[in-house]
Amino acid sequence: MVPPVVMGRPVASPVYLVGQAPGAKEGVLGKPFAWTAGKTMFRWFAGIGLDEEAFRERVYMAAVCRCFPGKNPKGGDRVPDQHEIDQCSVWLHTELDLLRPALIIPVGKLAASRFLAFGQLSEIVGKRHRVEMDGMGADLIPLPHPSGASTWHRREPGKSLLEQALVLIQSHPAWRSLSDPDAH
Repeated sequence: MVPPVVMGRPVASPVYLVGQAPGAKEGVLGKPFAWTAGKTMFRWFAGIGLDEEAFRERVYMAAVCRCFPGKNPKGGDRVPDQHEIDQCSVWLHTELDLLRPALIIPVGKLAASRFLAFGQLSEIVGKRHRVEMDGMGADLIPLPHPSGASTWHRREPGKSLLEQALVLIQSHPAWRSLSDPDAH
């Protein structure tokens, strides 16, 4: 893993977003989802009520692994291995224990696999799941990874499942509490 550790703002939020790991640009820019994938993801969230600035101020942003895992020799970023995931898991568990979010939004297959067992993204995206862990319960609404390298969210069934997931997020009480202008 390549430092620095990349974290979102320390915000007490009922919504917890968790990605895979920062990319090469995020360490330089000092914030998660700061490059191409982030631009796509923040367009999704702007469409359901929170632009990037409001999202960063109101949603706790985390990652399965907190440092850039390096490049994959075959292209793209290397997926963190199980040892790296285990090493960083204390942060994920501690944050969830402290925040006790009502809504968890895992972004991408690796992040979703920390909470759910599944084969294909199409089995879990577009649905709300109830998870119980560490003595707390939360709703989980997975999203695909917004990477430019992935076409999953731009073709069927991914495109429709992404739209369904965003509708579920938008209607969730935890999200509505953040996107309601009268709540702030």
